[in-house]
Amino acid sequence: MAVKQPPTITKQSVKDHIVDPRDSAVVECEAKGNPMPVFSWRRNGKFFNPGRDPRVSMRRRSGTLDIAFYSGLDPEDYEGEYQCFATNDFGSAVSNKILLRVSKSPVWPKEFLEPVAVNQGLPLVLPCDPPPSVPPPHIFWMNSSMMPIVEDRRLTVGLNGDLYFSSITVNDTRTTYSCNARFAQTIQQKSPYTIKVLTTRLVAESVPSFLPTPTITWSKKVGDLPRRKLRLENFNKTLRITSMSDDNAGDYICTASNRMGATSHTITIRVQATPYWANKPENLVLTSEDNGKLICRANGIPKPTIQWLVNGEPVDSVPPNPRRQVAGDTLILRSVQIGDSAVYQCNASNEHGYLLANAFISIQEAAPRMLGPRNQLVKVMENNRTFLYCPFFGSPLPELRWFKDGQIVGRDGGHYKAYTNGTLEVRHARLDDQGTYTCVANNRLGKAENQARLEVKEPTRITRPPEHLRAIRGSTARFECRAKHDPTLPITVTWKRNGRLLVLGWRLQKEDDFLAISSVRREDEGNYTCTVRTELDRASASARLVVLDRPDPPTDLELSDPTERSIRITWTPGNDNHSPTKEYLVQYEEDYWEPGRWKNLSSYPGNLNSVILPLSPFINYQFRVYAINAIGWSKPSRPSQRYQTSGAAPDAVPGNIRGVGTWKTRMEIRWEPLEDTQRNGPHLRYIVWWRRRDSREEWKNITTYWLRHIIYDTDTFTPYEIKVQAVNDFGLGPESNVVIGYSGEDRPIAAPTNLRVSKTDSTKATVHWTPVPSKTIMGLLKEYKVYYWRESSQLKWLSVSREKKSKGFNVTGPQPWGVLTGLVPYSNYKMHMVVANSRYEGPASSTVEFQTKEGVPAPPRFFRIQQRHMDTLYLDWDRPAEPNGILTGYTLKYQVVNGTRGGRTQLDFPPNTTYYSMNRPDRYTRYRFSLAARTQVGVGEAAVEDSPLFTNEAYTREQVDIATQGWFIGVMCAIALLVVILLIVCFIKKSRGGKYPVRDKKDLPLDPVDQKDQDGSFDYRDEDNKPLQGSQMSLDGMVKMQESDDSLVDYGEGGDGQFNEDGSFIGQYAGRKDRDENEGNVGSEATSPVSPLYSLA
Repeated sequence: MAVKQPPTITKQSVKDHIVDPRDSAVVECEAKGNPMPVFSWRRNGKFFNPGRDPRVSMRRRSGTLDIAFYSGLDPEDYEGEYQCFATNDFGSAVSNKILLRVSKSPVWPKEFLEPVAVNQGLPLVLPCDPPPSVPPPHIFWMNSSMMPIVEDRRLTVGLNGDLYFSSITVNDTRTTYSCNARFAQTIQQKSPYTIKVLTTRLVAESVPSFLPTPTITWSKKVGDLPRRKLRLENFNKTLRITSMSDDNAGDYICTASNRMGATSHTITIRVQATPYWANKPENLVLTSEDNGKLICRANGIPKPTIQWLVNGEPVDSVPPNPRRQVAGDTLILRSVQIGDSAVYQCNASNEHGYLLANAFISIQEAAPRMLGPRNQLVKVMENNRTFLYCPFFGSPLPELRWFKDGQIVGRDGGHYKAYTNGTLEVRHARLDDQGTYTCVANNRLGKAENQARLEVKEPTRITRPPEHLRAIRGSTARFECRAKHDPTLPITVTWKRNGRLLVLGWRLQKEDDFLAISSVRREDEGNYTCTVRTELDRASASARLVVLDRPDPPTDLELSDPTERSIRITWTPGNDNHSPTKEYLVQYEEDYWEPGRWKNLSSYPGNLNSVILPLSPFINYQFRVYAINAIGWSKPSRPSQRYQTSGAAPDAVPGNIRGVGTWKTRMEIRWEPLEDTQRNGPHLRYIVWWRRRDSREEWKNITTYWLRHIIYDTDTFTPYEIKVQAVNDFGLGPESNVVIGYSGEDRPIAAPTNLRVSKTDSTKATVHWTPVPSKTIMGLLKEYKVYYWRESSQLKWLSVSREKKSKGFNVTGPQPWGVLTGLVPYSNYKMHMVVANSRYEGPASSTVEFQTKEGVPAPPRFFRIQQRHMDTLYLDWDRPAEPNGILTGYTLKYQVVNGTRGGRTQLDFPPNTTYYSMNRPDRYTRYRFSLAARTQVGVGEAAVEDSPLFTNEAYTREQVDIATQGWFIGVMCAIALLVVILLIVCFIKKSRGGKYPVRDKKDLPLDPVDQKDQDGSFDYRDEDNKPLQGSQMSLDGMVKMQESDDSLVDYGEGGDGQFNEDGSFIGQYAGRKDRDENEGNVGSEATSPVSPLYSLA
């Protein structure tokens, strides 16, 4: 059952309601109440019936008016003051008086304006004076180019729309000035003004009193300016004060001053205010014999007048009520009765406006009733505040109490607080606050109750927030965000960058507690915020991602301070992208020698952006700069302008000058060229100087563009003094230092003598010889070279390679010697020696034989371990490829490798033993064996093998080795023989002849075309209609049968037939029954040349 209630206005139009005449007008009035209110209107204080005007309609269940403005209707006819009344059984509520006006766009009358003549330097005001309109127009000024006038200290637009010139200048005549007004529907323009400036001498004398343009300042006559509320606009020409109060009243002084003087103007401000509420009357619900009062207080300047109305009528004009008393701004009711329900209006007004408020007094008697939903569930985070709502109604006003677990809460304070409207506040909710709460409302007419359940949840918090990251562009950045939350509340994790939600994709992926950003880019930089939300709370944490990248290239390259050999270059550093620039590299390019190729010039520390570059003469330079940080190199800057240096003589000498003998009577002088930056001028060439050393010859020279010069007809291996000098069109360069070169060498004419070996061991031999005279070398001694080879082994049965080897000894002195290394022990060697210069080797010495001593053997050729049985290992080996002496035996060592028992065991074998077998204690024990051969010198290098595992490894090795065993080969041969015998027997049975009844029909030859189906099978469906092809006798007397399609049942004694591989019947036989009479009679059994063999079978 709904509660009875007087009407209340819920929505209404503004007091000054301006509408567009091109649209329909809507005057709003909405109200609520029980029963539903009925709406009525007054226009200009008189009753207005919308039903009588076809252009006006009132909306259903509403008081809103729709006024249709269409052709033939003057919208101004509906202007006026409208007031809405909402009435039901308990009274009438009243809206504000709504002044409806139609916006207007008046026509600006055309007028001709004479040019305005004014002396230069004098002030000027151009009036605008737009026609009045509703609403007032917006004013702006434009020049002859239809561009807005730009305001400055000298020129401004006043609040009334006029254009003010502080002083006129000649430049003001260059355009016209037109005032424009933007009305509700149109923009209109006033005829433009033209300014004519007068510049007579008399006027010029008065100019200083107006120029220069004055500066505006503000002050207050009494007290200080309200700085917090004050705002200066329009170059200090406008002072705006916001939130006016009584303290802002007073005299304000505007002072204009320049260097010629000052003037001031006083503006007096008086503060007036429309009414505003101090205490707005509120609705009252009373029961019989209750007392009540409505208070209506409003402030304003001047003080508002309070008027009380009841149901829209002045209190003074309605019948008196002895229980009602008006005392100024208070309306008092005593001992009210059921019929005293009404809606009261309070009107507070002064000369600037009015306020109207509705407040009803409802006299009711009702038992308590709960108005809200029953059995609410309220969730709250621990230590947070929450409210349990229990809206109720009753008259007289019920007393409401809250209970939890049978105990009253909210009465004694604490962290509970009960409000009169039925709400219970729980401050700092704790886990023990969780439970069911009951609200109970009582009055003398009855009782009502409701329940609410409170659940206290664990707050969400981020236990591992994201940390600030510095990531290199192209790498992967990972932010971690781990949170703890109440397990009964689902969470949602979102990420934002710089406050904007991230859109996840292939590069930005959320992985459990991480945000992964792959292939980091510069635009990924920013603040990343992780937000963990539940339905009750949320927790956030932020971290910053800094993207490290190569620096941006330098810009604005500028060349300055040029000299012959240097120039200053200055640049603007680019962004270092969070990695400081460590170095700048300056490169250059020249357009003559290698155009388009950039070369490094010099590098400089990263804190410099202006350096002096060293330059070379006669080069047209262009420069660019790289910035380098820890991440890498920037892109190159844009090239600078070109700079051409002047030419000069060379200041460098050619490098690596040398004289080389190319033939015994020639010498070639060579050198390296100057670099392009060392040429210093055009037509670079070289002057080559030479003469015999230790002679009195004059220097000989030649000038060449080449990088070598050949001298002919020289003596063999003769020293020469050489120097080279560079020269260009600007002059001679410095001479090089003198270099000694030699002419060509010839073949040595003598061989070393007395070649001998003084000391040998198993792998080394010491060689001695007598050197040749230096004159016989015919050149520069390079080395004495020994050629040696292994002639044979001292073991007669061992064949060896006679590959010849050599070794050079670069030694001098009267008794030279050298050591040959890497020899094979226990071998016979031969050798001879030659002397060599840089080009040739001389004749060989006599051949010398020597022997190496016995050494330790090489490892065995092979060493195998086989497992022929589960408990036996078989070892075999072969002797070493290089015994290096006379073998005295073999040493075998082994130990367990997959257990702890036993140590190392050693066995010695004589030299003629090459196998050994041993028993395993169990099949899972593994051994490691090492086998080495021995000579008298010692034990050689060992071969190491592990025994096989008792797995497929062992059986695989056994299967590989079994193929080489005799017994296995014999078994295979026997099986092969049996297979051959079986094949012979089958062939004999197949070739067997005889008579077979086939058909009573006459045989006809088969078509040559194969009658099989395409899938390879035979077709037996029409076998009686298919002709058969007769058999033919082979040359060796055996019967050769053709393929037949006949079924096996058509033949007698059919059992020896043959099948194809797929199981289909072939049907070949030695003979057929009932042959044609023309063919003659055939014996019942064909003769076969292998009959005896068949009989044996």
